[in-house]
Amino acid sequence: QVQVVESGGGLVQAGGSLRLSCAASGTIFSTNAMGWYRQAPGKQRELVASITSVTSGGITNYAEPVKGRFTISRYNTKNTVYLRMNSLKPEDTAVYYCNLVPASRSTIWGQGTQVTVSS
Repeated sequence: QVQVVESGGGLVQAGGSLRLSCAASGTIFSTNAMGWYRQAPGKQRELVASITSVTSGGITNYAEPVKGRFTISRYNTKNTVYLRMNSLKPEDTAVYYCNLVPASRSTIWGQGTQVTVSS
């Protein structure tokens, strides 16, 4: 498990940008894939971006709705994961969480950070 603190969310107009940050603690951070998830009101939490460990090549993967607009990155020396979000749309409105990939029933979630995109 990792403990995480997400930040960087806010209110932005459609077409705007935000950068989310995730500070993680735990010795397993650097050797595991990390991801950003989001949960919109009334919907299940979904994985939108992931990145493998550095030793596994730091390979990124994105859900179709965010491809070409979101960029995930990680800095192991700082135990930090970022999510750069460009060209934001109202449908991107959600609480965003970071955590290990894959998540499981035992995953301990942080409080997340709210992203609200106005039209």
